[in-house]
Amino acid sequence: MLTLASKLKRDDGLKGSRTSATTSDSTRRVSVRDKLLVKEVADLEANLPCTCKVHFPDPNKLHCFQLTVIPDEGYYQGGKFQFETEVPDAYNMVPPKVKCLTRIWHPNITETGEICLSLLREHSIDGTGWAPTRTLKDVVWGLNSLFTGEDCDTRQADSPVFTLSFSLFKDLLNFDDPLNIEAAEHHLRDKEDFRNKVDDYIKRYAR
Repeated sequence: MLTLASKLKRDDGLKGSRTSATTSDSTRRVSVRDKLLVKEVADLEANLPCTCKVHFPDPNKLHCFQLTVIPDEGYYQGGKFQFETEVPDAYNMVPPKVKCLTRIWHPNITETGEICLSLLREHSIDGTGWAPTRTLKDVVWGLNSLFTGEDCDTRQADSPVFTLSFSLFKDLLNFDDPLNIEAAEHHLRDKEDFRNKVDDYIKRYAR
């Protein structure tokens, strides 16, 4: 980056100086992010839900990782759902960007991968959106909560991490405030047929 900034400065004079300053600011921001991630990734790996796995394609790039959720209860039991997470330079002032890579029939996840999770909202009037006090662990537990119904996994119910995370994430499997309205209406209209479609999607896309 410094080499590029120096070249721009020689070529463009004052304009290059401004570019160098901007690059320096960006570099500092990335450095802050990466220092946060070293600690947060260690905390995340030590406190993963038993239904989740994380994978870093490049161990030197902690800002890009994949999450696999394998629900052990409810409608989505037996499926493997992949999420792609990218942590932006401005983290932790802004939330990570998350997309579901697995096609799914879900009221809070569209078939193209957009996700409705209050924690990932940069601006929220009810106080449940992103805040600098949130961490990657909160994000993963929040995504896991989208596959959890009213009956929580009793094997984790006594865990302090579970108790904290459950209090933070009111989303759960939410049919009342859907992103995929068609899926929510399907569930309201015919729960058994909804389950059949979920099962069909799992067999076709989530094995």
